Amino acid sequence: MEALNCIGCGVLIQTDDKEQVGYTPASSLNKGEAGIVYCQRCFKLKHYNEIMDTTLTNDDFLKILQGIAKQDALVVNLIDVFDVTGTIVKGLIRHIGGNDLIVAANKIDLLPRSVNPGKVKHWLNKEVRDMGMTPLEIAVISSEKGHGIDELMTLINQYRKGRDVYIVGCTNVGKSTFINRLIRQYAGESETLITTSYFPGTTLDLIEIPLDKGSSIIDTPGIINEHQLVHYIDKKDFKIMTPKKEIKPGVYQLNANQTLYVGGLIRFDFVTGSRASFISYFSNELKIHRTKLDNAKALWENHAGTLLTPVIRDEDQLRPFKRHVFNLRDEKLDIVISGLGFITAPSGKQEVHVHAPVGVGVFIRPSIF
Repeated sequence: MEALNCIGCGVLIQTDDKEQVGYTPASSLNKGEAGIVYCQRCFKLKHYNEIMDTTLTNDDFLKILQGIAKQDALVVNLIDVFDVTGTIVKGLIRHIGGNDLIVAANKIDLLPRSVNPGKVKHWLNKEVRDMGMTPLEIAVISSEKGHGIDELMTLINQYRKGRDVYIVGCTNVGKSTFINRLIRQYAGESETLITTSYFPGTTLDLIEIPLDKGSSIIDTPGIINEHQLVHYIDKKDFKIMTPKKEIKPGVYQLNANQTLYVGGLIRFDFVTGSRASFISYFSNELKIHRTKLDNAKALWENHAGTLLTPVIRDEDQLRPFKRHVFNLRDEKLDIVISGLGFITAPSGKQEVHVHAPVGVGVFIRPSIF
């Protein structure tokens, strides 16, 4: 069989082993346009929204990425503006070598419309550089809506100088959606070719899209940041916790010793401090419940998985929570739950506790707004 790659995820097509990546029935190879073949995993994801587990590990993805350091290329690092801390790839500079870098913050359409993109870009510039990255430019875009795509392409054409362009980032930042946007917007294709979904880890190998006779845009597999909540949630709950439209902030006037449950995914305790206004930024599908701190344990024991849903389970057991303690002072801060969203705390002396499933990252940062 002539070597073929899946147009959806980039993996090498094979017809021998159903349990391995790249499998497609031999009978499927003669269907459709010549050269356009989907593996069985992408076919089921594209047509039935079914996800099949893969045998590839994060080490496999890292090895693919490490090849970029050997190339002379422009690298575009996509991050999720709604989850900046959770979608920064540690050690990215090491993986890409001395190649030029542009950072593109995707999903700006999720933030409230009242937010000034210029202020977000200024905030991002400081955050990204504090994390040790020195990009040539920072762009703010929406692959879904098309916002900022023309400006980003102008930057890409300015800096690539005839070289290949690698699109890198962690899972679920929208790399494949971005590539499909470019195909539709600049190549005139109407169909979505590269597989996209709510599920992390959709792209399994390099996917090349020609830019001109000598260079290509290359989509790469997403690196798995294991501290993101998305990697622990049941697949059926992805749509609930993954925002797809503009976030509606929730404003909660809390007294000390009050608790918020975000679905059954996290518990936020306002332990000490003067009455204050906390603002939540999570998927609009998630229900937030308020209770007294004294009642929080009983509410969980009686309603986890029913009123408080979704929850994370390890087989038949609820995944235990880990408590994160923050003593806040005079700066307005975001308390970030990696892969889920954040709660903005006003300036002032406060003690807050965040209970999140074991393994999920919880961070504080200067407020994005």
